[in-house]
Parts: sequence; C-alpha cells; structure tokens
Amino acid sequence: MRSPGLDAYFAMAANLGTHTFFMICLPILFWCGYTSLGRGMVHILAAGVFFSGFIKDMVCLPRPLSPPLQRITMSGSAALEYGFPSTHSTNAVSVAVYALHILHKSDFEPSWTLFAAKAIFYCYACSIVLGRLYCGMHGFFDVVFGSALGALIAAVQCAYGDAFDAYLHEPGTSKAPLIVVLIILVLVRIHPEPADNCPCFDDSVAFTGVTIGINIGCWHYEKSGHAWSHIGPATVPFDVQALGLPRTVMRILLGVIIIAAWREVAKPALLRFLPPLFRVIDRLGLIIPRKFFMNASQYQKVPKHLKDDNVIPGVSEIPAFLTSIRHPRRRAVSVGPQSEADAYETLAYREKRRRDSLNASYGDQSPAIVKAGEGGNSPIAATDNGGATSPLKTSRLSEYENMMGTGFDSIPSSAVDDKPVNDFDNAFGDRLPREQDEAEMFSRLERPRVRYDVEVVTKLIVYAGIGLLAVEWNPRLFELVHLGM
Repeated sequence: MRSPGLDAYFAMAANLGTHTFFMICLPILFWCGYTSLGRGMVHILAAGVFFSGFIKDMVCLPRPLSPPLQRITMSGSAALEYGFPSTHSTNAVSVAVYALHILHKSDFEPSWTLFAAKAIFYCYACSIVLGRLYCGMHGFFDVVFGSALGALIAAVQCAYGDAFDAYLHEPGTSKAPLIVVLIILVLVRIHPEPADNCPCFDDSVAFTGVTIGINIGCWHYEKSGHAWSHIGPATVPFDVQALGLPRTVMRILLGVIIIAAWREVAKPALLRFLPPLFRVIDRLGLIIPRKFFMNASQYQKVPKHLKDDNVIPGVSEIPAFLTSIRHPRRRAVSVGPQSEADAYETLAYREKRRRDSLNASYGDQSPAIVKAGEGGNSPIAATDNGGATSPLKTSRLSEYENMMGTGFDSIPSSAVDDKPVNDFDNAFGDRLPREQDEAEMFSRLERPRVRYDVEVVTKLIVYAGIGLLAVEWNPRLFELVHLGM
C-alpha cells in the first residue's frame, strides 16, 4: 500500500493539522473581518491541544511500535510526544465540524460553491485522520478517540460559543475576562506531569496563552470604540472592496511581520530578566517545581537561541522549515525508537520475547528454534502439534524480530534441560544483557534538552501578546498607517 505519492501527500497533509499552521492562519481571519469565526477557531483549537495533551501526559501511552512500522513525519517534536490520543485528529475534526456548522447556519444559497466548500472540509478531516494511521504515527484507537474528542469540543463551541461571547462582552462589567484568565491559569497548573520528558505541556501553554490574549484583547477592543459591533463583538473593520487587494495583502504582511518581531524580541528579553525574579520567589518558598523543568536557583542564565518552540518557528528556523516542505522525503521516514516512551516499549517487547523463549526452552514443549538474524539473534518459530513449522508464520516472525531484536544473542543448547525456569536465578543472570540493551537503546535517542522553569511564564506572555496583536494592537496600527477602514 505504501507509495512515494501517498508518502508525500500524507506527510504534507499532516502540516495542515499542526499548531504552526493554525497559529499562522488564525490572525489573518481577524484582520479580514472574520473575528467571530477566528475567536471560535482559537477556542476549539486551544481546547483540543490542551485536553489531548492533558490526556497524553496523564495516561502516557506510547506511539505504535517502530519497527515494524515506519513513521513518516516532517515534525521532529511530534514523535517525542505520546500517542494516545491523536492531537492532529482532534484538531482536524474539530475544525471541520465547526466550519461545517458555520456553513450550515449561514444564509448561503445551495450551490456548487457551497458543496465544494463542504467537500473540502470533509476531505481535510479524512486526510489528516487517515494520514496519521498511514504514517505510522498513531494507532486506530488513538485517532478514534482523538476524533471523538474533536467532535465533542466543536459541538460545545457550536452550542455555547455565542453565549460565551455575550458573557465576555456583557456591558458594565470587567469580571468576565478576569474569571476566564484565572480558570485558564488553574488548568495550566493542574496539567499532569508525564512519566517521560514529553513536550505536550509546552504546546498546551502556548495555546492557553493565545486564548488569554484573544479574550482580553477582544474585550478591550470592543470597549475602545474602534471595533464594529453589528457583525459580532469586537469585529475588526474590513472591506476588501474599499481597501483593494494590494492594501489587503500589505495589511496581512505587516501583521505577520509584527508578530514575528514581537516573538523575536519578547522571548529572549523575558528569558534574560525572569530568572533573577524566579530566584527571589524561590527563596521565599513560593515556587511550585514541575518535573523535567530546572529551577532558577540551579542555573545562572538561559542559553541564547533556545529551541523550545514547537508552535511558531523562529526567524532563524524558517529556511530549514521551508526546506523540509520542499523536500518532504528528506526527513520524513524514520524507523526505530525516537522517544523515551518508544525505548521502554521496545525493551518491554524484547523482555517478553526473552521470557517466552526461556519458558519454551525449559518447558514440556519442544524447544524454540534459535537462529541468528540481522538485527540480533532471535527465536524464529516454534513447531506445532505435528512437528511442522508454518513457513509463512516463520518468515513473518523472523522478519519482525530481525527488525526489533530480542535483547540476547541465543540460547545455548547446553542450557536446555529438564529443570524448570527459576526466576530468581534468571533475574541475576539476565541483568547484564538487560542493562546493556537499555544503555544501547537510550544511547541512540536524541537527549532531551534542558528545560527551564521560566519557559512556562515566557510562553504565556509571548503568546498572550500574539493574541493581543491579532485582535487589537495590529488593527489599531493598520488605521494609523492607512491600511484600515
């Protein structure tokens, strides 16, 4: 079923379900006058990223084992996350369901254009969900649960989105945005700590920061008198016929450049000035440590050019990002463990095969046939009741175990006798090869980078600023430079 065409298609399609894609496209909705649609998209995507990451870090289930699967991905960080549920599926289904709901309740007359728009969203969701299976990044239950979660989030937004907007923009009160911010911060604090160094929490923090910025910005922009209210609360004034296409393109380019500049300036500044403040707070005993994050009292400064962002690439990373898009196969296919969770899963498989082989060798059944394979010597097959071995079953098991390895060389014939297996004896006899297996396995993995406690607050501030730029600061700037209405 694998083909170069499908590999390239699903690898490219996966980019349409990433955080980077949505974070680049969502501000354009606000600047083109689709504020209500953009706000709804931010809510469902932030909820999808947060709750799928919440579940991932809570249950810590790895991705499908590789080998035998080959993983096709253009994202280096995606393989480091847990597998259940699929965040790509959650995002794709939630966006498709919400967009179809908007099209359904719109006053568009039935036409080929409306039919084509609906077909595009159906195709989009199916391509992302099926692509996660094809690319070996998720199992069946990962994408089913992720899709169900996305549909649930979209349904909640469809049912209660307007009521939430009315509550947030209720005249004469400022409690609503404060309550929303406090709830979001509590959710960030109770996010589970994973068993391994998983980047899901970083993505959740980034999107919660955007949600804070979007809601505060919309609330303040609505009260500023600059927004249109007849279309929806805090709508950015826009009319393509009045502005013209050239000014519209200039407006979008200026907005994107300002967001990139904000990130490039604010992030290093915060990583420089926050550690001393965190040390003071730490001495007062007010810091709540988080697993895999180094406290400010344990380091002097945060290194420059820290590659800590999986949502929006830095300016220096854009050339490599564009290269990966032009040549998707260059970094797409990978085989073998890529994360700590993958390594533990592979070691567990090897341990199971070792135990099964030993038990078969010492038990009443015929001993397993042991044969050296290319990836390590493996027990190849056991005879059936008639003493014959199925060639098809043998070849498949041999191919699988040659890829996976078993964690031991072979079982010498002198070790096979009538004595049953003694787990106490084997525990010490197998300790050395197990330790060697584990050391070899983890030596192949890319070591996780050091993560610093100030990164959490830095992400919240930087991405809250991006949200504010999208819904209020950039629209006001457009008016000053004659790119507004």
